[in-house]
Amino acid sequence: MPLLTLAGIRHAFPSRTVLDGATLSIEPGEKIGLVGRNGAGKSTLLRVITQELKPDEGSMQLARGVRVGCLDQHPDFVAGDTVKQAASRAFDALHAAQAELEGIYESMASAEGEELERLMERQSDLDTRIESLGGYAIEHRVDATLHGLGLEDDRFDQPVDTLSGGQKARLGLARLLLESPDLLLLDEPTNHLDIMGRRWLENFLANEFNGAVIVISHDRWLLDRVVERIVEVEGGRVLEYPGNYQAFITQRHERKLVEQRVHEKQLDRIRAEETFIKKYKAGQRAKQARGREARLERYKRDELSERPIELDVMELDLPIPPRSGDVLVGAEHLRKAYDDHVLYDDFSISIRPGDRIGVIGPNGAGKTTLIRSILGDIETDAGRIRCSPRLSVGWFRQNQDHLDPDRTIWEYLQKTMADADPEGQVREQDARNLAGAFLFSGTEQEKTIDLLSGGERARMVLAGLVASPMNLLVLDEPSNHLDIPSAERLERALVNYGDAKEGRGGALVLISHDRALVEATCTTLIVFDGEGGVRLFNGRYSEWAEQDRRRAEEIQEAESRQKQKAAEKEKAKKARDRRQQEAARAVTRQQTAYSKLSLKDLEKRIERTESRIREIDELMMDPEVYTDGDRTRTLQSERTSLAEELEPLEFEWSCRAEDA
Repeated sequence: MPLLTLAGIRHAFPSRTVLDGATLSIEPGEKIGLVGRNGAGKSTLLRVITQELKPDEGSMQLARGVRVGCLDQHPDFVAGDTVKQAASRAFDALHAAQAELEGIYESMASAEGEELERLMERQSDLDTRIESLGGYAIEHRVDATLHGLGLEDDRFDQPVDTLSGGQKARLGLARLLLESPDLLLLDEPTNHLDIMGRRWLENFLANEFNGAVIVISHDRWLLDRVVERIVEVEGGRVLEYPGNYQAFITQRHERKLVEQRVHEKQLDRIRAEETFIKKYKAGQRAKQARGREARLERYKRDELSERPIELDVMELDLPIPPRSGDVLVGAEHLRKAYDDHVLYDDFSISIRPGDRIGVIGPNGAGKTTLIRSILGDIETDAGRIRCSPRLSVGWFRQNQDHLDPDRTIWEYLQKTMADADPEGQVREQDARNLAGAFLFSGTEQEKTIDLLSGGERARMVLAGLVASPMNLLVLDEPSNHLDIPSAERLERALVNYGDAKEGRGGALVLISHDRALVEATCTTLIVFDGEGGVRLFNGRYSEWAEQDRRRAEEIQEAESRQKQKAAEKEKAKKARDRRQQEAARAVTRQQTAYSKLSLKDLEKRIERTESRIREIDELMMDPEVYTDGDRTRTLQSERTSLAEELEPLEFEWSCRAEDA
């Protein structure tokens, strides 16, 4: 039975219709990727599912008891909570039992006699209950989830209200994943994750999460490895494709070709009919022409398919790089640290024409700082940098605060074009034509930079790079605000960017968490480990990821062996503690009875018990005893009981002897 069924969903905003007859069914455990251009209606569809938005038409059926969890881009937290506490609220059902157990431990410190025995029994009950609910495993799950999303131990006790926006978003995602809803709705879950976090989330969704998932994401790498069905929102319609994102691309292309051929055949038929009607409308066959004209109108109204939607994509073709020498930039033994925090040390690299270098690593590891150091934008603590006199850099900065907020789009491009060609004459229309090639309409070109969205600003800066010939292209997270078609167009432009022939090769340095983009465009990686280690890797991202996966597995196996040994020790300790507790209970239970015995009677009782234990020990030394399994077990059980009886007897005797 489906978890969720949508039928005939229609919703319109004042300016346009975003959903028009959308129908969708989701099965338990299914992983679905929801794709479409920015503004196509993907988020609107999720809002309908969460019942945040009531559609104009259509129905939604949610199976009984299904829990739906949706990623909030601005999650709320309990005031005063730490990071660990906020994530652990996914398990509020266990908190009462755990809190009671803490109180038991405090009370046991001062309790004695029957009260202590009662507390010990309650402690045992609570331990059993918490363990049966997965309480102790949950502690590990919370830690593992926070670690996986880039929130390490040193942040666990940090108050939530001191976190950055990105850290809060990751914490909100962690809490949602720990809640394990039946249907998980994720809108751009990788927005604030570095490559390590994206790899962890991808593995979690694909291999550990058992619920159904609908994910909106520009991360093609994740869509290829997690989802089993793609749902595309296009022109108000919901179109379904089996398989991952790459399968969707192939199927969508084939569908578009079929739709185009069908539409063209329909237009050919219409043109032929219109030619006939025009030719014979006034002649002897006028009656026949009028009949065909009426049929043609019905055909246009009822059978003519809509013109296939052609998605506009920015026209990004990078200019031919200017000539350069053998080495564009050479850096030797670079070091950079802030106080005791070392970002990199003794790092060297030569960037040559034709190089394709990707820079990857955790957030805050120093990736942008290193590249800025190499380009002379900031000073290093140590090392030497040499640049070719012919070096010409095109730079897409992740932080674009350097842009004049009061300039319009076309004014920015006109100035950029003029800076690239000081002796040329750059007309306003030249700048407007370039802006149009990057999907800015005439009215949009009048917007000032301070009013642009992240995606609009990215397209504008990329357009500026097209106007500026360069032999070193440095891109810092260029795809962050681009939709998938724009990111794919950027990818094709980078793949085709120059070559190393005749000294006209362009070098690329790409800082990015977009694994698909790095994989397609980079053949060498600068890898940051987040702990001050930086190394060069000669190969594609997929090759490095496989090597890193094997290394991580080896480390995990070694840690598992250590944990197993520690667990065995802990288990043995718990067994000893349990025996001591049971002995203490036995003392409590029997102390009253033994206190009535005289010292002489106690000594006799102890002597008889010890004598019988010695007898059993002597019997157990006889090999014949072990031929009878029942007798062996009986003797062993008797000896255990005698040993347990002996302990309170000796305790009572020692107390009496001291008093005497």
